Amino acid sequence: MRHDQINTLKPGEHYKAKELDSFVSTTDIVLLASNASQLFSDPEREYKVIHEVDGFFEHSAKDGEKYFRDKRAYVIEKV
Repeated sequence: MRHDQINTLKPGEHYKAKELDSFVSTTDIVLLASNASQLFSDPEREYKVIHEVDGFFEHSAKDGEKYFRDKRAYVIEKV
C-alpha cells in the first residue's frame, strides 16, 4: 500500500482521490477528471491515469491569443 504522499503520476496506474489531492497541493500540474467537480468528494475513490502531457495551449480571454503552457497535465477517470 502506498502512502498518501506521491511524487509522480504514471499512466495506467490507479490512485486514490486523497493521494491525488496531496499531489495537486504540492505540485504544479493540471488534472482533467471525468467526474467534474466530484474529484475530491470521496477520499477513497480510485482514479486511473489515462494520459499525461508535458503542456497544453490555452486561449487568453484578455488578449485573444493562444499560449502554450509548459505545465504537466494528466487525464484521469473514475475507476
